[in-house]
Amino acid sequence: MIEADITVRRAGFTLESAFTSDGGITALFGRSGSGKTTLLNAMAGLIRPDSGHIRLDGQMLFEASTRTFLAPHRRRVGLVFQDAQLFPHLTARQNLLYGRFFNRRFFNVTDGPKLDFDTVVGVLGIEKLLGRRPNALSGGEKQRVAIGRALLASPRLLLMDEPLAALDAPRKLEILPLIERVRDEMKVPILYVSHAVEEVARLAARVVVLEAGKVSRIGTPQDVLVPAPNSLFGPLSNQRFEMVSLLEARVRGYDEHYGLSTLDHPAGPISIPGRAGPPGTKVRVVVRGSDVSIAMKRPGAVSIRTMLGAQVKAIDADDGPVARVDLALTGGDKLSAFITRNAVDELGLGQGDSVLAMIKAASIDAR
Repeated sequence: MIEADITVRRAGFTLESAFTSDGGITALFGRSGSGKTTLLNAMAGLIRPDSGHIRLDGQMLFEASTRTFLAPHRRRVGLVFQDAQLFPHLTARQNLLYGRFFNRRFFNVTDGPKLDFDTVVGVLGIEKLLGRRPNALSGGEKQRVAIGRALLASPRLLLMDEPLAALDAPRKLEILPLIERVRDEMKVPILYVSHAVEEVARLAARVVVLEAGKVSRIGTPQDVLVPAPNSLFGPLSNQRFEMVSLLEARVRGYDEHYGLSTLDHPAGPISIPGRAGPPGTKVRVVVRGSDVSIAMKRPGAVSIRTMLGAQVKAIDADDGPVARVDLALTGGDKLSAFITRNAVDELGLGQGDSVLAMIKAASIDAR
């Protein structure tokens, strides 16, 4: 259990943050300069807040009123940065063993996660990398080793600061499932900093949104990443490129010939590229508002495979060319579509209308 209520003052910037987290992945989400990394550094003990408190599993890490400040190496908190920051003169195995040495040097672990070397290496799939030095590893391989080193220190909390930001798309697709395995199999709570909507939507159970040093929203990804008009992402011209919706569905099956998975959703089947998992697996589908089209009735010959039954809940437009249409899908999920104001008028679209929300399978990537 994490409890934080702190104020950090720096020249020209003040962070005022209060939140709790009881496990899984909690994402700190916001634009650059919003205070995400400052908050993470305070949790790690790399900076001392000016006021407030931080408590982890009942232990006070920081409390201004009693002048309590536990040193970073005493907190049992693992750190993974954007840059893997491995020791260049050590092999991957030696970098990993440093994490175990750190654990034995400073802690006598009797509670919380206690992870052995072989388990960590196996989960992260780095058996063949152990004899290499960092300069012989790819960016994704370095991050795997960095995550392993942090885990072998038996942390009560793992702090991850933009761990995928420096990686290209294929490397990100390597690391994302590994973070999920750490979350699900190793049961290590994670505080995850990112400004990438897809990462937050896929990984997090809880999202803390920071804007200009203050917490503006806390909730599930579904609640936080589908904001009220003009709130989180600003005007409509910005929203259409950044805003996503999240749909919960279950895997029906996989077509080997076409390389497509079919998901069952109450509003209709969803087609996505790649293998989503074994039948029955619950998955979270991330859909960008700019990738949703609207039809008043089912079209004839069309390449789009996914057509979901929905009702128009609201239409928001400004003086620009784009309108945002908020939809309630059959089954209760919310979906936002960005179409032109001209399309709204020509369709005669209005609140309460029954429509089809159409999503191109090719617009949904494996993240």
